[in-house]
Amino acid sequence: MLRPLWKYLTLLEALLFVALVACYIWRFQEAWPRSWLVFPAWLIISLVIHGDTPKTMGWRADNLGLSARQAAPVFGAFIVALFLGGWFCGALHRPPVHLTDGRRFLSYFSFCLLQQVALNSYLMNRFLSVFEGAVTPVLLAAAIFGGLHWPNPVLVPLTFIGGVAVCWLFTRHRNILPLSFGQAILGGLVWWAFPLAWHHSMRVGPGYYTFGR
Repeated sequence: MLRPLWKYLTLLEALLFVALVACYIWRFQEAWPRSWLVFPAWLIISLVIHGDTPKTMGWRADNLGLSARQAAPVFGAFIVALFLGGWFCGALHRPPVHLTDGRRFLSYFSFCLLQQVALNSYLMNRFLSVFEGAVTPVLLAAAIFGGLHWPNPVLVPLTFIGGVAVCWLFTRHRNILPLSFGQAILGGLVWWAFPLAWHHSMRVGPGYYTFGR
């Protein structure tokens, strides 16, 4: 009796967190700028309750080389695809400033690291504890990740595809460090490859509509 109830509560907790993130994107960040503080508090409380460790969260160095080697061909394929997309969209005349500017890349890497904590260290761990196997957790987490980038027509499909890849890689070796680094590279290439008029400087939520005003 207790185990099915615990699974139900775990799933409910994860979905409430997703709903809160969506509310923050669409409403709270403008109305209550400091409301972001609820996220680290939520995560810390949840990590303590569920008994997560740095290893289960993917904060580890013992398998860094192995996880990086497994992630490399996946990210390599995406990099080639984005270069081809950039060539097709006429981006070769402009530099990928998010990758060539060290300070900007470091800032974006930090943001990607936070996203991987939320997506994999938290959300995937919760889904893996609720569902049998890895297929449903991977697809569900990726769909949520893509949906939270609405209404950006570039980011929604790309973050779903990328979400499937990083969530699957997380289930293999549970290390978010190469995933964060790879996401930072891909994000910089997405910004470069596609016209600004399409992705509005990678904005999501209401910021997508107000870009340039």
